[in-house]
Amino acid sequence: MMDLFIQTIHVLESAFQRLEEGVEKPEFVKRGTYNVFRYRNQSIESAVIQKLVRVISGLEASLLLLTNGFVQELGALFRILDEFNEDIFFLCHAIRSGEVTELHKMYLESFYKEEFDNPESPFMSEQKRHTVPRKKIHAALAKMSDNLVNPSDAQELSRTLQQAYSGYVHGTSVHILEMYGGTPPHYYLSGMLGTPRINEFSTNYGNYLYRGLIAVMHVALSFGHKELLVELYQFRDYFEKQSGKMEWEHPEKMIKREKIKGTTNGTT
Repeated sequence: MMDLFIQTIHVLESAFQRLEEGVEKPEFVKRGTYNVFRYRNQSIESAVIQKLVRVISGLEASLLLLTNGFVQELGALFRILDEFNEDIFFLCHAIRSGEVTELHKMYLESFYKEEFDNPESPFMSEQKRHTVPRKKIHAALAKMSDNLVNPSDAQELSRTLQQAYSGYVHGTSVHILEMYGGTPPHYYLSGMLGTPRINEFSTNYGNYLYRGLIAVMHVALSFGHKELLVELYQFRDYFEKQSGKMEWEHPEKMIKREKIKGTTNGTT
């Protein structure tokens, strides 16, 4: 699978370069006594490109963590990638529909806002970045017409996925104790190569890599890159065949099964 992972990374990098060509480039401007890169127009397309940068970079960083056994840190990156992918779909929907809502405007205002209003004195700056609550992004994604599940279940599914890896970010006891084991039992401080966690996270990484591929395809569709989209569809079919992802359970069926399981176990 490692060869497939590396091959997919190369495909994502190549696709990104072609997508970036049609978007304005950052300009080198003066801010305070420093020169920095900034987008002059602060467009929604530029925001999508920047989020895609972090998705691809995050997937490459994840592969390094996986090959060295640092699965706790990998879990934290998965949590970050969840949000970046959501942001891409959220922003691309506005491009495809031609409707930039007030929520999109609020998001972009926060996204492009300078970290310090006084670049010469961070200490004296007033940090007034008002981020859009993640639950509002989830609600907007759930209402999209091409969503395969009803809005209520879609929001709950997003919340569940968000919580799944939050413990790696915040360092909860339950998640940290996954680093404890072996003979005699001890904490794995230098990665967890040779433990069952590696196979588990290898599978999860493949899923995140696939989701990254879908995100790039979504951007290609939204930006009108038809030729690139055809190529990505072909590679997606290849990825599915090589990874054994040829059959997919419908999300509604999966959610229904989980609800029944929860009721049977007395958890709902």
